[in-house]
Amino acid sequence: MRNVTGRLMLLDAASLYFRAYFGVPESIKAPDGTPVNAVRGLLDFVDRLVKDHRPDRLVACMDADWRPHWRVELIPSYKAHRVAEEHPGGPDTEEVPDTLTPQVPVIEAVLDAVGIARVGVEGYEADDVIGTFTARADGPVDIVTGDRDLYQLVDDARGVRVLYPVKGVGTLQATDEALLREKYGVDGRGYADLALLRGDPSDGLPGVPGIGEKTAAVLLDRFGDLAGILAAVDDPKAKLTPSQRKRLDEARPYLAVAPKVVRVADDVPLPDVETALPRTPRDPAALQELAARWGLGGSLQRLLTTLGS
Repeated sequence: MRNVTGRLMLLDAASLYFRAYFGVPESIKAPDGTPVNAVRGLLDFVDRLVKDHRPDRLVACMDADWRPHWRVELIPSYKAHRVAEEHPGGPDTEEVPDTLTPQVPVIEAVLDAVGIARVGVEGYEADDVIGTFTARADGPVDIVTGDRDLYQLVDDARGVRVLYPVKGVGTLQATDEALLREKYGVDGRGYADLALLRGDPSDGLPGVPGIGEKTAAVLLDRFGDLAGILAAVDDPKAKLTPSQRKRLDEARPYLAVAPKVVRVADDVPLPDVETALPRTPRDPAALQELAARWGLGGSLQRLLTTLGS
């Protein structure tokens, strides 16, 4: 994968189509009565994002494996509560609303026909694809996601920010280092350590018992990073309460593996894809067929008009 120049926008596709699904009425249906609220909602999202932020390059990043085995081996509880069906030889099936599952292949087909790059890599989550694109970018990066885990990539010096949907995509929180320090007391680099210390029930991460978000932020401010905190546990003169020292010491097995689980990968073997914003559809015939079959109407037309302008 070549380095990417120009303003790059990375979409956490699953995060956005889940939001579209829950934010757009299920009464939005194809001619055959199949719900297409997630499809049309995502197209409206992309249209608004391109209009408002004018990226030079755009990639929809996919979960080829939403619960990679290498993460589960390190922390077995990782996303375990979201498993609908286990598959020993491949990715587990995620619990997804029945009427959303059939819409995902439609979303993928529409993105492909429009010509928006769509990248998922076997054995990795979309977060890892985003992390690798970000690491290789030579210009500014806008990461669009409803997943706060990606705050760890925020980097003012490199022009990397997270656009976090507060309400749809019409209201986005532009997350930079100043906002992170104000809300969490850490910068982008420190957010992963904060997350693994406090834990995250939505991802099945236990965290360190008794170390909440505020305490984690204080410890990171005092000792710099996770390594500094663990060094302080071994230093009787370090400013830790007896209970903090005990809890952190007991959590060493978890803290030894949690960084690899929580930190997004930046070395995913990305395919060589064309990331430039498409001006015209890549496959007009396929797109016309998809539009008719699924009743994509104004949502698709608005996006095509925006891309062509």
